[in-house]
Amino acid sequence: MKPVVAIVGRPNVGKSTLFNRLARRRKAIVIDQPGATRDRNYADCLWNGKACLLIDTGGFEPAATEGILVQMREQTRLAIDEADLIVFLLDGPQGLTPGDRAIAVLLRGIEKPVFYAVNKIDGLKHETLSYEFYGLGVETLYPVSAQHGLGVAELMDDLARLMPETPPEEAEEERIRIAVIGKPNVGKSSLVNRLLGSERTIAHPTPGTTRDAIDTPFAFRGRKYLLIDTAGIRRKSRVSLTLEKYSVIQALKAVSRCDIALILIDAEEGVTEQDAKIAGLALESGTAAILVVNKWDRIVKDNSTVGIYVGKIKDQMKFLDFAPILFVSALTGQRVAKIFDAVESVYGQYTRRVETPELNRKVQEFLAANPPPQFRNRANPFNYVSQVAVKPPTFVFFVRDPRAIHFSYERYLANRLRETFAFDRVPLRIFFKRKAREKP
Repeated sequence: MKPVVAIVGRPNVGKSTLFNRLARRRKAIVIDQPGATRDRNYADCLWNGKACLLIDTGGFEPAATEGILVQMREQTRLAIDEADLIVFLLDGPQGLTPGDRAIAVLLRGIEKPVFYAVNKIDGLKHETLSYEFYGLGVETLYPVSAQHGLGVAELMDDLARLMPETPPEEAEEERIRIAVIGKPNVGKSSLVNRLLGSERTIAHPTPGTTRDAIDTPFAFRGRKYLLIDTAGIRRKSRVSLTLEKYSVIQALKAVSRCDIALILIDAEEGVTEQDAKIAGLALESGTAAILVVNKWDRIVKDNSTVGIYVGKIKDQMKFLDFAPILFVSALTGQRVAKIFDAVESVYGQYTRRVETPELNRKVQEFLAANPPPQFRNRANPFNYVSQVAVKPPTFVFFVRDPRAIHFSYERYLANRLRETFAFDRVPLRIFFKRKAREKP
């Protein structure tokens, strides 16, 4: 296992900036506003041939009593418990605060190496700002600038000396990447925690609690998954705060990098226009989708309730009529386990590849049963078909003139492919390409 390095400290000291620099990508939201990070965020890091797993944490407020701040503190404590090495990041220009002293007392009671780094030391003229922090009783301080990279190498060189040599990487079994998406406050974080069986992310009634896209690798029934919790996606006209804009961008990126999107719908609120727009984002990106109606325990039901609900969903989301629909309660756990069954079924189709000879034989049958329309009084024969990709299954038809193919005939071919090769639960992509002219 890779050693785990947790970056901890008060809000707005630059933890996410340092996290992104070490991860060599903008994985965490960075904005000049306290509390931008709330949940634990993970990323791989490689330094001097040594690999580790980084954890970015929310701001640690030792004396906090407000609900979300208390939960953020608990998330940081979990990161400290999980870590092998800890970087305690302090704010040089702000100076030593009572909160820093309280965190230092907590860390002194932990038998793990702690590296004290004073951030925002952006040059030699700022180095004197770090002297005050020797008041914490530590021998070594690391003046750094997470934004500009100054001093980070010295910190990481010393940290890497305590890491074991990284063994050669073994081929890892592919993980199914699942993103949980939806409007704010539909229960995304609650569902993530229920699926994982632990309080992995902060779940709170206040909309907008989740800000970063939080990745969690885990295994279930011998299969490996990566679960991505995302911020709620509101209508563009209502996204006003800069921080929320970053959060929505992270959520949209999560849709594009996942295999399957669990699109959450609030059972009490019903299917909304925004739900349909979010589902459309998944379809545009070629992501497979499962529609999950949450808070089903709060609905008064009879024998027709499910049928009526399914009808409304299919009416609002005709373009996603192939997606499975599940009715669950993240709060009680009702039918949540069925999500994994649906994921397995959908992923099997999402990654299915049809052998070219069989594909062409069947397509010739489709064409014989319903020949393509003529174009300009000439036949428009299909020459060949090939599946060129999976995730989603993608087919290219070589034809005399692609302009002649009407969308209704494309839909006919898609429906026959779904029926014949069991692609009935995933999006398909079909392209028509002009066949190469024969050489004389």
